[in-house]
Parts: sequence; structure tokens; C-alpha cells
Amino acid sequence: MDNLFSIGELAKFQNISKQTLIFYDKIDLFKPSYVDPENGYRYYTSSQLDYLDTILIMKKIGFSLKEIKNHIKNYTTENSLAFLNRQLTVINDKIQELSLIKSRVQHRCEEIKKAYETASSVPEIRQIEDSYILYHSIKPPFDMKEISLATKKCYAQSSAYNLPVFLQCGVSVPLAHINSGDYTKASLAFLMTENTSLVSNIRKLPSGLTVSFCHFGNYYSSIADSYRTLLTFCDEQHLEIISDSYEFCINDYITSKNEEEFITKIMFYVKKTNK
Repeated sequence: MDNLFSIGELAKFQNISKQTLIFYDKIDLFKPSYVDPENGYRYYTSSQLDYLDTILIMKKIGFSLKEIKNHIKNYTTENSLAFLNRQLTVINDKIQELSLIKSRVQHRCEEIKKAYETASSVPEIRQIEDSYILYHSIKPPFDMKEISLATKKCYAQSSAYNLPVFLQCGVSVPLAHINSGDYTKASLAFLMTENTSLVSNIRKLPSGLTVSFCHFGNYYSSIADSYRTLLTFCDEQHLEIISDSYEFCINDYITSKNEEEFITKIMFYVKKTNK
């Protein structure tokens, strides 16, 4: 039709789908200027192009379709300025959130890379800095089901309170369990985080002397061997274990479905003895 654009032509001009324009019509956001009564074809005028541009730009800025629809009912320079300034706050918050996520992803990549590059059959003694964990207790019988439930509580709480967690979970196994040979009976599940007063179940892992060892492969089938290696090393190096163990999932189901590729770092706080 003369001086009118079909829905296909308009979709091509704007680099969007016809389905998008149909949806905008259905929600009364952007309606065609004319609909052919015989075949239902939608047509648009050239004056509507700028209006559609406005909708698409606002959507790209981050406004929801509902916000756009309410705003453009009667928008002026004054209320548009206020509208955009409010969105600047939202954008800045998202930038901060994305920056945090980026650092967490980088940390995850570096931890996996470091574990493979420094893989050794000998445990490592090192001084660590302060760190923090968000934790939940694991209920008896301390099996895989209860570990998973406690871990899910950590993730749910971190999401509910928007806590700055790393992409790394773990568990803590009481030294008493380890001494009894119960290497998989963890009492705490945790996520690495930063110090915060938003919740009370934050534990500080203080700076101090530690010994650690990376376990490669399926957790339940062979973690006992890695614990025995670590305990023997401590005895040989005259190191007294003074804490429960902390197991950090370096490579797990988040980054691999092959359990043989899993990496678990086991860590104890220790002190040197005069043996």
C-alpha cells in the first residue's frame, strides 16, 4: 500500500522479528496504523518509525516493556529526564554486580588453572590470609543428601541477601571424624564470601599456617587416600593439626560433568611441633 510499510518491511528496517511487532501490538505498546480487514495484515506509517526507535532504545537501556508502555503514554522532557536518571542508578548497580561476577569467574578460572599447573603428590605448606565463608550445618547422618541440602541453603541465602559470594563451595569435616576414619562425614557446607553484617552465619578463616593437598577424581571413591597422604605428611614434617579440615571444590559439577576431572583441595590449620 502507498506510504505504508508492511510488518515484514518494518521488521527488516529495525532488524527485529515480525513476532516482536505482533507481540507489541497485542500488549498495546506499538500498534499498526492500519490493519487490512480482509487478511489481517498490519501496516505502519513512516511517522511511526521514530516512535518504534524510541521503544527499542529504551528497551536497550534496560527498561522493561511495562515501564516503557507506562512512560510513553504522556512523556515530556522533564519526566523523561527523571526516568533516565533513575535508570542510571539501576545501570550503575548492574555494572557493580557484573564487575563482582567477573572477578568471581576470573577467580574460578585461576583456581582451576593453578590446581592443574601445580599438581603434586606432595602437600603444600603455606601461610594464608584472612578469608570468610557463609555456612550451614549438615545434619546427621552427614551423607551426600544432607551435604547437598546444606549447600543449597547457602546458595539460597546468598541469593536472598545478595551476598558477595565466590563461585566456590566446600565442606568442613571435623577432625574427630577424620581421626576415626570418617573422611566424608562433613559437618558444615559453605560458600566462599566476604565479610558482611547482613547475616550472622559468616565464619572467618583467619590468616595462619596451613597444609593443603589437591585431590583429583571422584570424591567418595578415593578421598580417604588423599587424607592419609596429608596426615602422613603432617606427621613426617612435625606439624600438629589444630583445626577441622576445609575442603574447597576447585573443579566440580559447575565446570565438568566428568567426576574424574573433579578437584578438591583439602586444608588444615597446623602448627610446628618440637618432635
